[in-house]
Amino acid sequence: MRARPTEREMRKQPDFAIFFTVLILAGFGLIMVFSASYITSLESRGDAFFFLRRQAFWVLLGLGGMILAANFSYWKWRKLLPMLMVVNFLLLLMVFIPGLGIEINEATRWIGIGGFTLQPSELSKLVVVVFAAAFLSKKNLNMENFWQSSFIPLAFMGISFFLVFLQPDLGTALALAAVTGIVTFTAGIPFKQLFSLILAALPVVAYLAISAPYRMQRLFSFVNPWADPLGAGYHIIQSFYALGPGGLFGVGLGRSRQKLYYLPEPQNDFIFAIIGEELGFLGAVTIMLLFFILIWRGFKTALTAPDTFGSLLAAGLTSIVAVQVIINIGVVTGSIPITGINLPFISAGGSSLFFTMCAMGILMNISRYNRLTS
Repeated sequence: MRARPTEREMRKQPDFAIFFTVLILAGFGLIMVFSASYITSLESRGDAFFFLRRQAFWVLLGLGGMILAANFSYWKWRKLLPMLMVVNFLLLLMVFIPGLGIEINEATRWIGIGGFTLQPSELSKLVVVVFAAAFLSKKNLNMENFWQSSFIPLAFMGISFFLVFLQPDLGTALALAAVTGIVTFTAGIPFKQLFSLILAALPVVAYLAISAPYRMQRLFSFVNPWADPLGAGYHIIQSFYALGPGGLFGVGLGRSRQKLYYLPEPQNDFIFAIIGEELGFLGAVTIMLLFFILIWRGFKTALTAPDTFGSLLAAGLTSIVAVQVIINIGVVTGSIPITGINLPFISAGGSSLFFTMCAMGILMNISRYNRLTS
């Protein structure tokens, strides 16, 4: 286990590749949110710029959070962990309090105070990563002893998983599990234990997937969406109708047809379909390349971090983005069953954008202490 460097060690410049890639993605997100929403926003709200203004507000707030986090020593998050854990569970429980919890589309995932709304599960992603990294980087921790090592962060994640699942939000709950699993794998869990955990998790995931009628419908629609084209298969079919006509170069920015009340809420979870339609295969690949650069720099930061805590924290923070990108693009392209995960930095949404940008700020702070000069 690598020793923690002293606080007197001179900090380097942060990894600006992370900073500028996030800025490009967030800026592109502003363009696409406006393009995907301006017509429906004008007709439903009388304001074509409604979603653009809201997204711009969260981009600026997230930029401020990212810059602050980039200049806040990442070791201090370990000291703040008890407070973060309390806040995490309080916010997750507040979702179920009548008058505070906001229900949208039969799901209560937000809390609202006045005109401000917050999605606590987005904070949970950060907290479970910090907890897992802090616990698994303890000195003299024996990873061979499952009950004294990997079990603890998995149990902590399990509590958050359960509360998020009850909202219900299986997609985010599975993302929590995946991110925690990646941190545990990075910490060196024996392959025998990892294989056993995967085998034990499969029937649980299968049960959760069929525990509600709408989830069963989504599974069947994933296999054959045209069996119910106006019901469970509607979203994915409309996504295909967006991606197909896009071709190589797209139909042109702002000229999507699927956003005209065919693809529901095109500025949110299915915004990648609008990107494929308007900017074509080349535009979609460019976005995937930008995410690849961000994820590559994130894992490079994990490999060159000065201590185990920084390494595990960087791996977890990078995984937050990687897991969401894989799930979102997988859903939009019909590669995996539909679940509600947005595209980081690009989909419309406040809490996700803010906390993900803050996570990238923490990642930048870790990069300031890397063991390499370039």
